[in-house]
Amino acid sequence: MLQQTLSRKLIRLVAVALLAGSLAACASDDKPEYVERPVDDLYNAAMNSLMAGDYTQAAEQFDEVERQHPYSIWATKAQLLAAYSHYEADNYDDAIIGLDRFIQLHPSHKDAPYAYYLRALTYYEQITDVGRDQRMTQLALNALDEVVRRYPNTEYARDARLKLDLARDHLAGKEMSVGRFYLKRGQYLAAINRFQKVVDDYQTTTHVPEALHRMVEAYTALGIDDQARRIAAVLGHNYPGSRWYADTYYLVEGVDLRPPETERSWVARAWDSVF
Repeated sequence: MLQQTLSRKLIRLVAVALLAGSLAACASDDKPEYVERPVDDLYNAAMNSLMAGDYTQAAEQFDEVERQHPYSIWATKAQLLAAYSHYEADNYDDAIIGLDRFIQLHPSHKDAPYAYYLRALTYYEQITDVGRDQRMTQLALNALDEVVRRYPNTEYARDARLKLDLARDHLAGKEMSVGRFYLKRGQYLAAINRFQKVVDDYQTTTHVPEALHRMVEAYTALGIDDQARRIAAVLGHNYPGSRWYADTYYLVEGVDLRPPETERSWVARAWDSVF
């Protein structure tokens, strides 16, 4: 997915920037490790593992930097890079724990915006399809919103805004899925409540025209024609070119606004012939 690829590039660029100020890498040797080691040895070994793509080992080694040298200038960087390593290894729970700890201990650190962003991205990448529980989507939404509120003028906020729209659309999709389930089973009031939530809480998503149409379907099925017409009017006013409005108009007025098959473009006809 393009957005996911861009985000990966963004966080890697920042991680490289964090590494840029580190100590020069030392030549490796085959000597056995001691219980206590100099901070530069530990840090360079962790960086070597990170750059080699051995993220699990890198996380353990960065943790060791902080454990053995908690008051060194490298301990703070090691905290953040350990969390980044966990993220790259898809150990999302450990990444979130590490990022929460970094944010709590260093709220004013220059890399705090990156920590907030990486935490939001860690939640975001755990979003599941609309057929499953959406707790992670809500956590991603909250974390992305926090990035935008705290650091509105940063590159992290710009990317977070894009992902906020996608996360909201995903939550709206979940409500639509449940609403359709109720509608098919004739549980019209329950369906209306779900579709109304989409209209009220997710107004900027792509699901609103369909939500309005489904509400018209439900009210028509209940015999509440006046309310069905009012909602149809809202749909027509706000989305006059939508296919959902054409379906709604046919449902309410019995007039088909959809173009006949012969009037469809040659592109659409060619597409249908292929599939």
